[in-house]
Amino acid sequence: MCTMAATTPQLGLRERKKIKTRTEIRRATYRLVAEQGYDATTIEQIAEAAEVSPSTVFRYFATKEDIVLTDEYDALMAARLRDRPTDESALESVRAVMREAIRLAMADDPAELKQRTKLIAEVPALRARSLESMSTTSRLLCEVLADRMGRSADDLEIRTYTMALMGALQEASAYWAERDHQDDLAELMDRTLNTVRDGLTA
Repeated sequence: MCTMAATTPQLGLRERKKIKTRTEIRRATYRLVAEQGYDATTIEQIAEAAEVSPSTVFRYFATKEDIVLTDEYDALMAARLRDRPTDESALESVRAVMREAIRLAMADDPAELKQRTKLIAEVPALRARSLESMSTTSRLLCEVLADRMGRSADDLEIRTYTMALMGALQEASAYWAERDHQDDLAELMDRTLNTVRDGLTA
């Protein structure tokens, strides 16, 4: 199977440098948070640890919360969704892409993924900001699903279904973190999407 990265056009040098800087800032943040906690970690400390200026941090991330919440996967996931078979249901396409995203994230840095989900579950400011961030990802997903179905991305049904998927997947992530990451994340995502598909049963 091809990975998402392999099926995405090669990025230019400028974009690769941007991703490298974002990654360094993010990893510096996680190191500091692990040592002293989220609230005690300042933008100035993050900038020093990442060897950039505070203004550079803010150029890449509007808020401290965004450093934790923002990743490089949204555009890749959208590209992979567009590549899924057109006769496949929207839910099954999302399932296939989420499985691949989880596999890549766990192969890249499982400890960072676990730290991120734990922070989102435990830090009120991150939980609140994650809802705003979810709306941005949802709009991207709306465009992809609307194109597949020949509808407008602003259709109520498209928006409703997309937000239902996004909210469900976010709850699965929170559940995983609240249970100290003991469960298999891919299995939780499968259960979550099955619930969206089938509804609740007695």
